[in-house]
Amino acid sequence: MTERTAGPDLTRRSGLTRLKEGTYGGFFAACAALTLLTTVAIFATLLSDALVFFAEVPILEYLGGTDWSPNPRGGGQTFGIVPLLIGTLVVTVTAAFIALPVGTLTAIYLSEYASSNARAILKPLLEVLAGIPTVVYGYFALVYVTPALKATLFPEMSTFNALSASLMVGIMTIPMVSSISEDAMSAVPDSLRQAGYGLGATKFEVSTAIVVPASISGIASSYILAVSRAIGETMIVVVAMGAQARMPAVSELAFGIPLVNPADVLLDSGMTITVAMVQIAGGDLVGGTLPYDAMFALGLTLFVVTLLMNVLSDIIAERYREEY
Repeated sequence: MTERTAGPDLTRRSGLTRLKEGTYGGFFAACAALTLLTTVAIFATLLSDALVFFAEVPILEYLGGTDWSPNPRGGGQTFGIVPLLIGTLVVTVTAAFIALPVGTLTAIYLSEYASSNARAILKPLLEVLAGIPTVVYGYFALVYVTPALKATLFPEMSTFNALSASLMVGIMTIPMVSSISEDAMSAVPDSLRQAGYGLGATKFEVSTAIVVPASISGIASSYILAVSRAIGETMIVVVAMGAQARMPAVSELAFGIPLVNPADVLLDSGMTITVAMVQIAGGDLVGGTLPYDAMFALGLTLFVVTLLMNVLSDIIAERYREEY
């Protein structure tokens, strides 16, 4: 005799039903495959032209060069990506100093302190920031933020500078941090909060010592996604930062320790990787030339960096995800 208990058969045996379910499954699988194939096609397109570029320019010269001049009026072409990486890093780090703490604190307020009515109003209003065209942020930085900073804190600031662009990129990425972090905090079971209150903890202690650590995987993922968004930002830095690839002045401290004055980087113009791509595309570009292929090398660099950031986000989310 078998020990298995016969239970009711809840599956549908209709041939038409199986056909419909199979059609739905195939449609969903096709959508997933289309997304994957699009990513693979973008990578293959970037890689094919980037290989042509690296056949002319050694990859070590590209990664270690300190001069970027793809369309010089005189002299030879140089394709050193270091000044572009510095400009991209400056914008990304400065924007992160704004977006990450402000976005996290906003998420804590929306999740733990705001009433349901206030949350229903404030969260959509906050997410409107993500829908504003980035060129508007750039125009606002150029016309309002830079003159205000020059008139008050930094009179020596250039018209095109990295600080104003970074401030706007940080403001633009706040909704991404706050929305994803708030969703992660709201997913924390109320039983953990009630246990903290039962032990005599205050709302602040519950928020910072229970809710935030329990949702750390979602918060860390929002950080990495926001940084990835800042790395790839284009229009804000095109309008507000300028288009001059430059290496910052390096001085030496005791024992030969190099030092870069942050004001030399933040208060002057610069160029990011995305701006360099726009500048090349806006010139007298001819297909098959070295500057044309350089665009694909820059695009491949951004693609790889963004891919690594997203993979890191998934690893962190999987490693520190709490299951309740």
